[in-house]
Amino acid sequence: MKGKKVNVEELLAKAKQPALDAIRLHSFYRGKLAVTPKCRIRDFDDFAIWYTPGVAEPCKEIHKNFDKVFEYTNKGNFVAVVTDGTRVLGLGDIGPHASLPVMEGKGILFKYLGGVDAFPIALNCTDEKDIIQACKWIEPAFGGINLEDIAKPKCFRILDTLRKEMTIPVWHDDQQGTAAITYAGLINALKVVGKKRTDVTVAMIGAGASNVAISRVMRIGGFPAENMLMVDTKGILYKGRSDLKPFEDEEKIKLSEITNKGMRKGGIAEALKGADVCVALSKPGPGTIKPEWIAGMAKDSIVFVCANPIPEIWPWEAEEAGARIVATGRSDFPNQVNNSLGFPGIFRGALDVSARTITDEMCIAAAEELAKCAEDKGLRDDYIIPRMSEWEVFPREAMAVGMKAIEQGVARVTMTKEQLFDKAAKTIKQAREETEVLMAKGLIAPSD
Repeated sequence: MKGKKVNVEELLAKAKQPALDAIRLHSFYRGKLAVTPKCRIRDFDDFAIWYTPGVAEPCKEIHKNFDKVFEYTNKGNFVAVVTDGTRVLGLGDIGPHASLPVMEGKGILFKYLGGVDAFPIALNCTDEKDIIQACKWIEPAFGGINLEDIAKPKCFRILDTLRKEMTIPVWHDDQQGTAAITYAGLINALKVVGKKRTDVTVAMIGAGASNVAISRVMRIGGFPAENMLMVDTKGILYKGRSDLKPFEDEEKIKLSEITNKGMRKGGIAEALKGADVCVALSKPGPGTIKPEWIAGMAKDSIVFVCANPIPEIWPWEAEEAGARIVATGRSDFPNQVNNSLGFPGIFRGALDVSARTITDEMCIAAAEELAKCAEDKGLRDDYIIPRMSEWEVFPREAMAVGMKAIEQGVARVTMTKEQLFDKAAKTIKQAREETEVLMAKGLIAPSD
């Protein structure tokens, strides 16, 4: 869009089209996720193998040795996408039923991009203790748990508790997934503009689960906490801010102690003034961030505006205001910083080594590999992170995650780097080919 005359009406129409198509196609297909066999069924005699009486033998083996469940069942490739529907995309608390289209969408992204069999588990409860218990109850059937669209602050406590108390990976995509992809995009954006992570001032607009996790990963990755400014709905966090409540705002209080070394006060405009980087995951726009605030940022500024479904400011407005690099969470603009680039490959790697958890270091390993994938192709203002269509990104992420899990001692299975890549690539290719065959045979009906 830089250097070109912007047709705002045309861009707005393009931005609204996915929503119009979604209504028509979701109705046409009655959802988008189903279950199909992965074993051969040559005739009805085969059910004596897959069900009774033959099925008793693998049951007995698993009873004798728990780890055999990963060999004799698909547990190691099943992921539960668990939500209570209290914070769905940019829609807020819409409940478990209305969350299902998002959770099904997560399922097909898991499958097509990572070869992972994921299922929506929309819970009709909102109490954090009940959600924790529900996840523990379903643990025997799944190799991993993906927590999704759960309101803060309970999402922090649910994740922390389950990571400590379960023996399979538990991941909160709004926290860890968003953090990994944002970190990957940021380190490449800084390479493009020639700035160092140790030197830049970062204004983080929004103090929810996503930005809290992003700030944690950034600090682990070498961004100084004192150079960060975190903005919530009431303004910039600073040490001693009197309205923060100990239980409800626990994460904000921690951040107020270590960020904002200059004790700057005010709102979004004041936080962005002179900042090198804006990382916004807050209220959907347009208009949440104003062009004049972007204009007040440092030269060669980097602007990540990732609210869904509409970014805090339209990309063309940010660029016209002086931003050098602009990223959003949407696939219809350049530089899509979206969790879909992370969780399929990260879970693929964790599942392939039967990992007991997904650590922050595993997320950073995935982010660094993701960043390298883009760098290998050549970085530029409108290409700081790979696109979803670059399928080789996902097995490379899986390889990096699996190797880090082995290094950290959280893997049940040990493989070489080459074995990890080959296994992930084969699984992902097969998932894509299955979809292509179903479409070619008309078993997935054409919609037009």
